[in-house]
Amino acid sequence: MLTYLLIIFVIAMALAPLAHFLPSKRTREVARMREYAAVHGLFVEFRELPGNSGARGPTRDLIYYGKRLPNTRASPVESAVWVRTQENWCSVGRRLHVPAVLQELPPEMIAASVDQSSCGVYWTESTGEAGVEQICQILEHWCEALIH
Repeated sequence: MLTYLLIIFVIAMALAPLAHFLPSKRTREVARMREYAAVHGLFVEFRELPGNSGARGPTRDLIYYGKRLPNTRASPVESAVWVRTQENWCSVGRRLHVPAVLQELPPEMIAASVDQSSCGVYWTESTGEAGVEQICQILEHWCEALIH
């Protein structure tokens, strides 16, 4: 009996370091969110928050979920950044109107930006797949508005 316990103990000690390589629950959730975003036409990048001053919330661990803009636009897109402060959105740098679609974004979105190639949001991936679905829909509407 003691021999069996010793064998089980040795096997457990040998397998313990391998447990370090198993993904955590949070890692699996983030992977699911990013896969959902990719399947629904978004891309995900690590980006520095443009115009970091005035942003609320944490600015590390931010990730950018973006929608690529097609080259068939009627007019060029002007680059801009908006940051959420308290409950309002404000532009960074020069004063620009806030696109109506930004008002639809969940409060977890820290910033939004648009440039010649994409429009997107910065957040900490805190609302799960439901949040990503909402982002997909809003970015699709924003992209359509920028095209026309």
